[in-house]
Amino acid sequence: MTDHLPARLGLSQQFDCSYLGDRQEQLLVILDPCCYTKSKFETLLGLGFRRSGDQIYRPHCPACSACKSIRVLAKQFTPSKSQKRKLNKAKTVFEVKYSEQERAEYYPLYSKYISERHQDGSMYPPEQSQYQSFLFCHWLPISFIELWHQDKLIAVAVTDCMDNAISAIYTFFDPDYEQYSVGTLMILEQIKFAQLFNKDFVYLGYQIDECAKMRYKTQFLPAENRVNDTWVAI
Repeated sequence: MTDHLPARLGLSQQFDCSYLGDRQEQLLVILDPCCYTKSKFETLLGLGFRRSGDQIYRPHCPACSACKSIRVLAKQFTPSKSQKRKLNKAKTVFEVKYSEQERAEYYPLYSKYISERHQDGSMYPPEQSQYQSFLFCHWLPISFIELWHQDKLIAVAVTDCMDNAISAIYTFFDPDYEQYSVGTLMILEQIKFAQLFNKDFVYLGYQIDECAKMRYKTQFLPAENRVNDTWVAI
């Protein structure tokens, strides 16, 4: 498998879109077991797919093309003046740590984040089983980028790691620290992580211009969108 999709694909039923309330969503799902490896998944990321739990998918909506894959060119990235200010402010307060293992503190933090920030979303109310099935994966190495305030865990960025790229799966944080722009900080830390380990790309999932809460992803430049099967500079 190089430039072509694998032979075995599944198409989900249509369901209410999580981001655009007036639309229906449908997913193209990878069924070939041989695709569920680190190297094959990296190829699929380049074709606009991403991971949720153990499953690889991408949007395939018959009446909508609002979702555009987006990736940051990590080696060329330099933070903006605003991003530098956020990093400098955080540097005096927080410590960043990397982990390859889940900690007991993760789920309580995730539960607080969902309960206070996403009561209108599909993940509310939070459940341990849903948390596990959404974020974790049996066939791919996962790194956890953590933000600590002294001995208190403030944020976790769940991050998939491939040879030449990383993929930002999900970030959850303590809403009490929202004034530090923690969501932005964690993307910046993922880009720093990619630079540290000589990765080319940071995949940020899907950019949806019509959804206000998804527009932030274009703030990390240089970056590319996948449009009509081609990566195009933003």
